[in-house]
Amino acid sequence: MGRHFEVRAASMAATAKKKSAIYMRASKEIYMAAKKGVPDPNSNLALRSAIDKYRKQCPKDVIDRAIKKAQGGDNTSYIEGRYEALGPAGSLLIIDTLTDNSNRALVNVRTIVTRKGGQLGSVSYNFDHVGLLDFKYEGSEDSLEEALILNDVDVRSIDNEDGEVEVIVSPSDFEKAKEALKTLGVEDFEAAEITMLANDKITLSGEELTKFKDLLDQLDDCEDVQNVYHNVDLSASN
Repeated sequence: MGRHFEVRAASMAATAKKKSAIYMRASKEIYMAAKKGVPDPNSNLALRSAIDKYRKQCPKDVIDRAIKKAQGGDNTSYIEGRYEALGPAGSLLIIDTLTDNSNRALVNVRTIVTRKGGQLGSVSYNFDHVGLLDFKYEGSEDSLEEALILNDVDVRSIDNEDGEVEVIVSPSDFEKAKEALKTLGVEDFEAAEITMLANDKITLSGEELTKFKDLLDQLDDCEDVQNVYHNVDLSASN
């Protein structure tokens, strides 16, 4: 599968603790999207995107509760943050936070990174901001490309491996791409989100790989961290 899928699959463990962290992130992101607009995914594109992002990762009741919380006039407010970091062994990370305490989020992220031998610093030059869609498709790659182009979608790449497809588009065309794919009968996505992808990947091994995975685990356990993007090819590292 494509670059995004490999990272997501390799970094998620099916434990109760990990699931709880995913559910919390989904709840916060969906709640904020619903709070900023109308709590209806049919007319709130941000909410629809947030739901699509987590649909495969958490139960429907988690999504529904987050929307109902926004509908009920809850006054909780989360602040978005982004931190760039140079991690161990040449790894680069972009760490997004969604928190009710931005000072705590900064301290938590900086502490986790520095304890693993890294430091905060500029790394965004190695990442592209893209819309990404992973799905199954039995038709031809030409038909996919034609449908997207006819709907004025800026297509960055199409990767088709035995019917497992990864389409990368301009972030501004993300919703248009989903609508175009629906004309081909594609409505069920393994992943559908606006994300950051590294331009160049590195592989790690031995202690370096262990240290990097420990870093990811600690960031995953941090209540303030929402998303982590990095340049390590976990599928090729050993």
